[in-house]
Amino acid sequence: LTFGNTSNHFIGNLEHAFMINVDNRTISMGVTTIPSDVYAIYQCMFAAVTPALAIGAAAERARIVPTIIFIFIWTTLVYDVIACWTWNPDGWAARLGVLDYAGGTPVHIASGAAALAYALVLGKRHGHGTDEFKPHNVANVVLGTAFLWFGWFGFNGGSALAANGRAAMACIVTNLSASVGGLTWCFLDFRLEKKLSALGFCSGAVAGLVCVTPGAGYIDYPSAIAFGFLGGCLCNLAVRLKHVFNYDDALDVFAVHAVGGFTGNILTGIFASKSIIQMVDVTGGDGGWISRNWIQIAYQFADSVAGTLYSFLMTFAILWIMDKIPGLSIRTDPESEAKGLDETELGEYAYYHVDKLIAYTKKTGEKSYDDSMNPPISN
Repeated sequence: LTFGNTSNHFIGNLEHAFMINVDNRTISMGVTTIPSDVYAIYQCMFAAVTPALAIGAAAERARIVPTIIFIFIWTTLVYDVIACWTWNPDGWAARLGVLDYAGGTPVHIASGAAALAYALVLGKRHGHGTDEFKPHNVANVVLGTAFLWFGWFGFNGGSALAANGRAAMACIVTNLSASVGGLTWCFLDFRLEKKLSALGFCSGAVAGLVCVTPGAGYIDYPSAIAFGFLGGCLCNLAVRLKHVFNYDDALDVFAVHAVGGFTGNILTGIFASKSIIQMVDVTGGDGGWISRNWIQIAYQFADSVAGTLYSFLMTFAILWIMDKIPGLSIRTDPESEAKGLDETELGEYAYYHVDKLIAYTKKTGEKSYDDSMNPPISN
């Protein structure tokens, strides 16, 4: 549906459904020739990670089986369509001349807008606004960010589809933007809390990675600093939106991915360099504002708005319809939410060694034990 040859500028055809005619025969992707099955499995990574980002907004309150069904429907009706616009040569955004190197709109704007719709349809977690929700393990947050950072070299560098100068430049600007984004977020939080937060650095690093994604193969090294700084600033400010509008986006997916992707798209329209684009492909485009291609930012803006609206409205519609079908309601019941979805949906725990909860009363020093957790307390 994304890459099938078609004169339709909205969606591809089914000529490659079920991997038909996808094998080790080489295909031409721009100036690169690679096996079609290699390209297919690489694109599968993008299709898999995008809904995974989106459902983060519903953490702690979404049922597992309906979520799996949602992922299949959403990937088919939303991701495949937006990716076709951007990366199929016949897609309307590609024909317009939109520059999106590794997924500013198909991956980040699409997932961020879907996350907002997801959060609105599901509603807030019980205790939202009164209880303080914090990451249960900051060490895991840092480890996960390190995995993401490393994986992004495949995400952005790999989008060159070859081991060449463009891939190297994409990796370097990706690393630089992430570093600047992390420091920017960290110092913005320091301004308020007077603490250098590891969690803040991780959030900013991801914002920098997201922001540079659409422009990674088109910009020079100094421009990456602007991507990281502006991405860190704007995504940090966007986190406040959930407090202003009172919605519960558990992992700030909209703030980091939708706002970061939108910012990166616009900055790509400004900083894309014609000389870098044509370093590999002489017909690859005329760059952005710095190359005096003034109209590029309008193309980038149109693509960003279209991706945001399509993903948000389609996600909202999919979830609304699923909620009306018996057995497919996404939201878990209050009792299951209180117990935790690890127990009620999966039947297992992340930490088996935590078999009892101990609460200390400051006033009396008395201990109280919660023996309701399974497995039972052992002596």
